[in-house]
Amino acid sequence: MKKLKIGIIGCGNISSIYMENCPKFPHLELVACADLDEKCAQAQAGKFGIPKACSVEELLSDPGIELVINLTIPKAHASVSLQALEAGKHVYSEKPLAITCEEGKQMLEAAKRKNLLVGSAPDTFLGAGIQTAIHLIEQGEIGVPVGASAFMICSGHEHWHPDPAFYYDIGGGPMFDMGPYYLTALVALLGPIKRISGSARISYPERTVRSKPKEGTKIVVSTPTHLSGVMDFASGVIGTITTSFDAFGGTSLPPIEIYGSQGTILVPDPNTFGGPVRIRKSDEKEFSEVPLSYGFAQNSRGLGVSDIAKAILEGGNYRANGELAYHVLEAMHGLLESSEKGTHYIMESTCARPESESKVLQFAEESF
Repeated sequence: MKKLKIGIIGCGNISSIYMENCPKFPHLELVACADLDEKCAQAQAGKFGIPKACSVEELLSDPGIELVINLTIPKAHASVSLQALEAGKHVYSEKPLAITCEEGKQMLEAAKRKNLLVGSAPDTFLGAGIQTAIHLIEQGEIGVPVGASAFMICSGHEHWHPDPAFYYDIGGGPMFDMGPYYLTALVALLGPIKRISGSARISYPERTVRSKPKEGTKIVVSTPTHLSGVMDFASGVIGTITTSFDAFGGTSLPPIEIYGSQGTILVPDPNTFGGPVRIRKSDEKEFSEVPLSYGFAQNSRGLGVSDIAKAILEGGNYRANGELAYHVLEAMHGLLESSEKGTHYIMESTCARPESESKVLQFAEESF
């Protein structure tokens, strides 16, 4: 089997799971990693047996590397991805695709101009849990979908993350950090969004880090930390979403619910790949758990990388693609703009609902 040589830029927290998982896919070959802190790159290379740790410039100039996985902080996503595209590399980026819609457009235009592919996390919607929920909807198990709700509510990352400041900077906050998981899942379940209205606020202008090693450090908050919105989907479904870093007492709300004319589906946490998936039909008194009908229920980050790599090697479509990621990016900005201007935001972009047939997931799962 032909392998695609890949390199990772950004060796922070999230890189470990990619470095662990990518070699498990038979058509991926992780050959290099890079970071602004070369000692960090060297440490990760040693830990995961990556042949080369190098500078970003060295990685981008390596003619053997065809796909770059961009795991830098959100503010750097666009600049690093654009550098990779200009160097002739395909790109798969962590979420969000970019900080601004203009940056996102530049990335997609550069990729088109150079005949390259752009993909983006999250790829959790490709996992067993959400794919099973999609299958239930497609099979008509809840009739015609009419509504949806999504909740991501927590007390903020300063309670656990070793360096949480960027979560409260522009491009962070609960919507840009966690919103991509929920919005991508909703688009995968229900199709593209047509119109948005939203409300957003910075609840606390300053946060105190509670985690080590920066415990006691003060963070000035530059982005909303509590946001709620209403989404009109092109299909006619009306959905609501709330994301918050301000729930210090916790919450009992479900991650995602889909309401249909004949029943309701409880969709699992879209930040995970597995279940449980629960359904209650109109003639039933209780929810029942549905067996997962697809593979990849474990932490399978890298599944989207595998998907785009197969498209590079063999042609065809891939699902965690730039158009989907840009649509989600615009939706997040639309929520903020609606709040700022006090008006509805009409989406300019659209995207295809990602293909959901089980035949697409023809990857070796034995190692997961």
